[in-house]
Amino acid sequence: MPACPTSFCPKCQAGMTLIEVLVAMLMLTVGLLGAAVVQLNALKYTDSARMISQASFIAYDLLDRMRANVGADYAWARTEYAPPASSSASVRDLDLHDFDANIVAFAGESAKGAVTLRGSEVIVSISWDDARGSNVSGARQTFSLTGRITGDADVAP
Repeated sequence: MPACPTSFCPKCQAGMTLIEVLVAMLMLTVGLLGAAVVQLNALKYTDSARMISQASFIAYDLLDRMRANVGADYAWARTEYAPPASSSASVRDLDLHDFDANIVAFAGESAKGAVTLRGSEVIVSISWDDARGSNVSGARQTFSLTGRITGDADVAP
């Protein structure tokens, strides 16, 4: 290829034009913005999954405590105040106090918990504000655990 006689020869152009640079920057910007959106969604859904896992741990903890104290009536809703934790409190009262404290610690004061008894069937429900995970203001997420508690309440440990 012969050398170009002048630096403005269109056949011998070397390098990139400003339009090519701008198009490349636009493509890079769109790609980076897309990656940022994907990362933000991943964080949002990870937080929502963490909250569900924590609610699961709290509900299973109460269910295990109820199985260890079969004779007690654990029916309770977070609309009531939890029984106070004192040296004279019963095991049931301490368990419900811990349940209430765990709910407030993981999801704040707006969280609600409930324990419903139907014979030997127990339903432990925990609900909390999940506006971040659902992108809807005031949205709530609820985790419910259903289990059975059987055993003889008259058996001493």
